[in-house]
Amino acid sequence: MKHLLGTVLACALIAPVLAQQPPVSSIRVTGDSQVTAKPDRVQIDIGVTTHAEHSQEAAAENARQVEAVLSALKKAAGPSAVLKTVNYTLSPTYKYQNGHEPALTGYSAANIVQVTLDDLTKISNVIDAAAQAGANNVRGITFTLRDQEAVHADALRKAAAKARADAEVLAAALGLKIVRVLTVEETGARFVPVMRTMSAAPTAAAAEVATPVESGTLDISASLVLTVEVAPR
Repeated sequence: MKHLLGTVLACALIAPVLAQQPPVSSIRVTGDSQVTAKPDRVQIDIGVTTHAEHSQEAAAENARQVEAVLSALKKAAGPSAVLKTVNYTLSPTYKYQNGHEPALTGYSAANIVQVTLDDLTKISNVIDAAAQAGANNVRGITFTLRDQEAVHADALRKAAAKARADAEVLAAALGLKIVRVLTVEETGARFVPVMRTMSAAPTAAAAEVATPVESGTLDISASLVLTVEVAPR
């Protein structure tokens, strides 16, 4: 009982002291930055679609063509490339006419293989080799970065520097000085890969001219909120 009474008295003594502490004067600013980088990795989705009267025929023909495309891709992309199947469908196809029930016309098999390349100079060769081997569509080309964190860290450093500089300007304009950083919170980070779309793969007849593909640049942004304590100069 004595121990409990002592604790209550201690809390009663501390509470007024805490209540008497003056509020901290602070400035809150936002820092934003954007870094532009050249992509050093690309992902290409290459597809083979086949049609046949029966599902087994569509699947078998698709497997045959995909095998040829994979062989051509491995040769054109080199041993460092990564190949993987990202989608496969086998579905019936129908013919639709007004006033009539849909009529089954056969089956369609589609296999999408994603090629990941770190050597962007091989993009055109990979697409053209796939087309000559039987690929009949390129679903998309996505340019990205091997080390996104390093570029994001650069953007974050610049955002922090901008926030600190803005806080210094505000404090000086108000006749104050920055005492310490109270809080810093990252409010947004954005990395947007560059995507290129192609409705179809180049035909084998056009193989004499390499497929032109431009990688462009990538924008990586960062933003944060900085709160600093200030005091009179």
